[in-house]
Amino acid sequence: MTVRKIASICTMGANASALEKEIGPEQFPVNEHYFGLVNALYFCRPFREKVLAYKVQPRRKESLLTCLADLFNSIATQKKKVGVIPPKKFISRLRKENELFDNYMQQDAHEFLNYLLNTIADLLQEEKSQERQQNGKLVQNGGGGGKGEGGKETQQTWVHEIFQGTLTNETRCLNCEAVSSKDEDFLDLSVDVEQNTSITHCLRGFSNTETLCSEYKYYCEQCRSKQEAQKRMRVKKLPMILALHLKRFKYMDQLHRYTKLSYRVVFPLELRLFNTSGDATNPDRMYDLVAVVVHCGSGPNRGHYITIVKSHGFWLLFDDDIVEKIDAQAIEEFYGLTSDISKNSESGYILFYQSRD
Repeated sequence: MTVRKIASICTMGANASALEKEIGPEQFPVNEHYFGLVNALYFCRPFREKVLAYKVQPRRKESLLTCLADLFNSIATQKKKVGVIPPKKFISRLRKENELFDNYMQQDAHEFLNYLLNTIADLLQEEKSQERQQNGKLVQNGGGGGKGEGGKETQQTWVHEIFQGTLTNETRCLNCEAVSSKDEDFLDLSVDVEQNTSITHCLRGFSNTETLCSEYKYYCEQCRSKQEAQKRMRVKKLPMILALHLKRFKYMDQLHRYTKLSYRVVFPLELRLFNTSGDATNPDRMYDLVAVVVHCGSGPNRGHYITIVKSHGFWLLFDDDIVEKIDAQAIEEFYGLTSDISKNSESGYILFYQSRD
């Protein structure tokens, strides 16, 4: 997603009526709107519902979340079924809050996703903390003697409920076989890519066992000394929506710059994670692909992004003011290239998979 791209005012031509004709008035989903805004998150239904619910809560001071809620609400309440809305207010707020986005240069969609989700989560946590403090004061004033909770405690928000999973970093000492594990939370997973491979293969590489030896030996608490060990990363808690970031931009020493890896990486419409830990809840959870952010271009500083989303059983492609219905098979065109990594390509960059349960 680029600031220039989503901030530009687009006009809608014959495309709107063409899409409505293609879908047909009888098949067009009730209360759904397809507007020329490149935003995979709008079509992640759990996220959209929470943002729209936030809109109707008591009015708060302007923030990135209130601006996003206004934008989502503007789309959801349009009389037209298809069209374009320029997200001026949202972009203005984004530029004000983060200088990284305060320009007309190409911006990284993964950086934007991370910033947006973390900012919203921080805002929600801050509001919860303020509510607790307010409630604590009320109890004290009422003579109950209650005390508010510590503000440093991390509160779970609906952002975490939707996107957060947990990884467990397992290390096994090869001398005494003792296993230690450390958990870390994630809102998205970044995976390395290789030529002519698949998301399943990429995830397998993510969880490959690594041997710690020589100067990288592991200090074992049981042995009380450094020992050779095996280390691996596995998924302990699976999120409701799994956001997978394909690491397509790699720094090349000989070129002294980042270049795009346009490798062909197959991403299926259905996905089951196999690299889960032994104590994972519901390890057989099945995921369905619901959105793909596609990078178009040959490098990180050129090109633009388009989005493919699944809505009510059919697939749509969003590209600026153009909204088109496409066949599921057409998604294969966005896997990437089988040859030269430096060629211009349209390749999947961020994948959103939603849990069936």
